[in-house]
Amino acid sequence: MRYVRTSSLKRLFSFGRHSFDGELPKACNLNDEENNTSGDVACPTAQTPRRPTWKCFSFQEIFQATNGFRSENMVGRGGYAEVYRGILDDGQAIAVKMLTKATDDERKEKEFLTEIGTLGHVCHSNVTSLLGCCIENGLYLIFQFSSKGSVASVLHDDKSPTMDWETRYKIAVGTAKGLYYLHKTCPRRIIHRDIKASNILLSEEYEPQISDFGLAKWLPSQWTHHSIVPIEGTFGHLAPEYFMHGVVDEKTDVFAFGVFCLELISGKKPVDNSHQSLHSWAKPLLSRGVIEEVVDPRLEGTFDSTQLYKLAFAASLCIRASSIWRPTMSEILEIILGGEVDKEKWKMPEEEEEEQEEFWGFEDLECECDSSFSTSPHDTFSTRSS
Repeated sequence: MRYVRTSSLKRLFSFGRHSFDGELPKACNLNDEENNTSGDVACPTAQTPRRPTWKCFSFQEIFQATNGFRSENMVGRGGYAEVYRGILDDGQAIAVKMLTKATDDERKEKEFLTEIGTLGHVCHSNVTSLLGCCIENGLYLIFQFSSKGSVASVLHDDKSPTMDWETRYKIAVGTAKGLYYLHKTCPRRIIHRDIKASNILLSEEYEPQISDFGLAKWLPSQWTHHSIVPIEGTFGHLAPEYFMHGVVDEKTDVFAFGVFCLELISGKKPVDNSHQSLHSWAKPLLSRGVIEEVVDPRLEGTFDSTQLYKLAFAASLCIRASSIWRPTMSEILEIILGGEVDKEKWKMPEEEEEEQEEFWGFEDLECECDSSFSTSPHDTFSTRSS
């Protein structure tokens, strides 16, 4: 692995435990909704900033923790990585993401290292926590183990109890706060590019944590957007401007977040067996105001109507074809957590609405392709307890 052996990477991990100097921006606290009474605060009272720290693990440590990477400890596998559950000597449960030995694609190695560099600048309760790295005998990332797995594994598991509305709403709010942090208050402006249910992990308390930063991009503050080729991501989640023109900015994640919210509300997958996307199915129903027709029937009508209305309205704004008419993550939080929603503020001119309808023709392009397309390294890092 040529990229693993670079002197800069070795220097990066040559100090064992590494911490970043300087104050980190404040991050949103999931409990702040209780204290948000003004209705006009996009990102409520912040929690105490923390310094990110990570360690350079030895191969022996992770080999012992995973029982020699035994097959029964494998909890996920993706395009170029395998994920193993392990237990450190101090009893802490970890997830070890290993670049598979068969991988010889240098671009994949670059994406893997991108995840190290990106997560090294991230410290938030709704973003997966990087514990460290190992560069002996390959390349490994070590994370806290997410005992509940991913949102996708819980939401779509027919053998598990139906996810209740309170949990779904908590996941939506926490994910929104994590994205707000990445876009606005993280030391580096980060566009995730692959927000989806399988990349949102859940803690023991069902606290959502955004994971999989293999496709993430840093954007300088002076850039309005970035053009990327080739197009990478997951069908059903790709914003039109990205899918057709490779244009990436915060609104790319906003679109995907809207699809994710619809998935939580409806219990449906982003693309069904007929290759119809969730957002194209839900859009006309939301436009007609028949929100309850979008709701997962397994909930049997057990949901908070106000929360449902706000979350569905936010989702309808996120999946607008033109990025100009989508909200920012701060505005989404204001809609979800604030007071009465001002629908007039978000009303588009009639001519814009007509153009939006025409723009949705990009759906036809998606239908010609495999709906499971993804270059994301881990649909896999959806770790579940055994």
